[in-house]
Amino acid sequence: MARLPRYVIPGQPQHIIQRGNNRQVIFAADADYQFFRDALVEAAERHGLTIHAYVWMTNHMHLLATPEFDDSISKTFQSVGRRYVQHFNYTYKRSGTLWEGRYRATVVDSERYLLTLMRSIELNPVRAGMVATPEAYPWSSYRRNALGESGPNADWLAPHEQYARLDLDDAARREAYRALFAAAIGPDDLAAIRDCTHKGWALGGERFRAEVEALGQRRAASKGVGRPRKSARSV
Repeated sequence: MARLPRYVIPGQPQHIIQRGNNRQVIFAADADYQFFRDALVEAAERHGLTIHAYVWMTNHMHLLATPEFDDSISKTFQSVGRRYVQHFNYTYKRSGTLWEGRYRATVVDSERYLLTLMRSIELNPVRAGMVATPEAYPWSSYRRNALGESGPNADWLAPHEQYARLDLDDAARREAYRALFAAAIGPDDLAAIRDCTHKGWALGGERFRAEVEALGQRRAASKGVGRPRKSARSV
């Protein structure tokens, strides 16, 4: 079956996942994360991709980002992919592919899902059992969004308007964001995030999906999207 074309709506956030081939390790040392960060920041700035949240796990990565142009995401990932594979192969004396095919992405209904998706992304290391709390993991946007951390892992992030609406005051906004983590993300929301991103469906309510379908000229959801799931595993 041919792969469906991706939805790209300039100005609308997307959840993006890239995995290692056969789920192999893609980050083996701090220097790898740092190289990837620098390549991503440079490419995203050059191609008009604004990044709001991220997590880089050992064998995959997540971004929540808004493209300025139709090709902002594809050009950013092409640039980062080439540079990072060269770095990784040279460093570890290997050859061949590193990525599990093309990246996966879904356009996101910011009103309904953006803050939930930010939490889901930043909680990945906790769900994976790597750390007890999200602030304990160094390679995510949590410490920027929740604690106001500055530095090379944070200063290039841009707050989305849904995050900015939490409060006009920076400290109060971060406090409100931290408070969101007191409640668990529901299994239906986790299932919707996982399924829509992996299958290329739009992540949102019926009205949002209808609007995306009208723009993209193809279905934006499966017939069963939104049905309750018995369980949801980590995305």
